[in-house]
Amino acid sequence: MKVFCLGGAGRICREAVLDLVQHSSFERITIGDYNLEEAQRVAGELNDPRVDVVQVNVKDHDDTVAKLRGYDIVMDGTTITLNGLSTACIAEAGCHGINLNGFGDEDASREGFVRYGRTCLPGFGMTPGVTQMMAMHAANRLDEVYEVRVSHGSYRPIAFSKSIAETTTYEYDPHLPGRVVYENGAFIQVPPFARPREIELPEPYGTAVQYIIPHAETRTLAAALQPKGVRLIEVRGTWPQPNMRLVRALYEYGFMRNDPIVVGGTKIGIMDAIGAYLCEAPEGSTTELYGYALHVEVTGMKDGQRKRHVLTHTHPRSDGSVAGWEDLRAYTRNVGIPLAIATELIAKGHTLCKERPGIVTPEEAFAPEVIFEELRKRDIHIHETVDTI
Repeated sequence: MKVFCLGGAGRICREAVLDLVQHSSFERITIGDYNLEEAQRVAGELNDPRVDVVQVNVKDHDDTVAKLRGYDIVMDGTTITLNGLSTACIAEAGCHGINLNGFGDEDASREGFVRYGRTCLPGFGMTPGVTQMMAMHAANRLDEVYEVRVSHGSYRPIAFSKSIAETTTYEYDPHLPGRVVYENGAFIQVPPFARPREIELPEPYGTAVQYIIPHAETRTLAAALQPKGVRLIEVRGTWPQPNMRLVRALYEYGFMRNDPIVVGGTKIGIMDAIGAYLCEAPEGSTTELYGYALHVEVTGMKDGQRKRHVLTHTHPRSDGSVAGWEDLRAYTRNVGIPLAIATELIAKGHTLCKERPGIVTPEEAFAPEVIFEELRKRDIHIHETVDTI
C-alpha cells in the first residue's frame, strides 16, 4: 500500500506522518508539500526508507493529479480554504481520501469517488472525528437519544501556523452560515459566542465557558441519530482564555468581519492583517497550557430509564514528563494521530462502508471501539461515566 501525505510538512500533518511510520504497514509514505525544503527536513528527521518527498501545489490541478495517481490513499493535511481544490485532485486521481476539516467543499467531488469505487472521509481528527465516535458509542447503548452536546478544549497558540490563524478567522466569521445548532428537526444559525455553557474538562484544563462553533458534528450526528429521535445537537469549543478574550474583543469591534482596508496603497482584509501579525508575534506562537480535551454528553432512554453518558479523553501531559508530548506536540499529536489511524483503516478496507463508495461521515465509516483501541495503543484514552437521571 502507498499513501500520499498532502501538506505532510505542516505542523499537524507531520505528526500523522510520524504515526504512519511508527504504526502502519504502508510500504511507501510520500510527503507532498509546497514547501520542499521543509518536507525534506521532516523526511530527514523520520529517517525511514519508506519515506520520500514530492513538491506539490494543489492550485496546479493537472500536475497534482498526475503526482497522486497510483497511490491507495491521500491523507490531506491542507488548510480549510484549499480542501475543495485538494479533494477534486484526489477524486480525479482515483485515490481514497481523508482530511482534517470536513467543512463541505468536498461534496462537489462526490461523483469522482463513486466512479472509481473510492471512499472520501472529510473531517477526521480529534474534532470532528473522535468526537463523533464518542457520541455514537453512547448513542448505540441507548434506545432513544434526546440530546447530544459535543465540547472540546483546544489548548494551543492562536497562530502557531497560518492555517491555524485562518481557522480562527473562519470559525468566528459573523456571517458564517455553518454555525448552527440542531433543534427539533431544524438547523438554526447562531452568531459567534452563542449559548454559553460551562463545561468541565479533565485536568489540567478544568472548567470554562464554551460557545457554539461551526463544526461538522452538528450535521453528521443529526443524520446518524435521526432514527433514534435526536432533538438537540450542540457543538462548543474553547481555546486558551487569553485567545478567547482577544477573539471576543475583535468580534465586538467588528474586526471578525474581515472588512477590506487600504494600507500603503494595498488592499487587505483587516483580520488577514491581524493574522499575519500574530503569526510573527511571540504572543501568537506561545501559550501557557498545551493539549486537547474532549467532553461529549449524550442523554436518552434505555429500558424505560433516562440515562446520561459523559465521555472525556486524556493524553500524556505537555510538561515534558513523557517524551514526544512536550509543549505544542501535546496538541498537534492529538489531532494528527486520529487522522493517521483512520487513513490506514480506509486503505485496508477496514470500514463499515467499503461497499458504498463516495463521501462518507465518521459515523458511517468506523465502529467507535475500533478507533478507541487504536488510540489506547498511543496512550490516548477515552473515559465514560453513565448516570440514571
